[in-house]
Amino acid sequence: PGYFLMSVQKGEKLFKTRCAQCHTYEEGGAHKQGPNLNGLFGRTAGTVPDFAYSPANKNSGVVWSEETLFEYLENPKKYIPKTKMNFAGFKKAGDRKDVIAFLNSVC
Repeated sequence: PGYFLMSVQKGEKLFKTRCAQCHTYEEGGAHKQGPNLNGLFGRTAGTVPDFAYSPANKNSGVVWSEETLFEYLENPKKYIPKTKMNFAGFKKAGDRKDVIAFLNSVC
């Protein structure tokens, strides 16, 4: 849904303020409270080695794409009930698109 209207710069700021406390994205980056996000696009949820996912994530069958992330990041606990991700979500579609643009540029 209109991903070309995204801002990588805005997405980077949002990531740093809302995501970076729990996630890294650099290749080989450490896991924090959440898994490293490098290689996220096209990966099945719950499959990063050496990270203790909730059964909900492991069994969700979700494959991460711009579309699935757009839905997930609005309300993670609604999209994957019982996920460990303790984040209320980005309610604004523009914020979700910007974060996805940033992740797409670095992952």
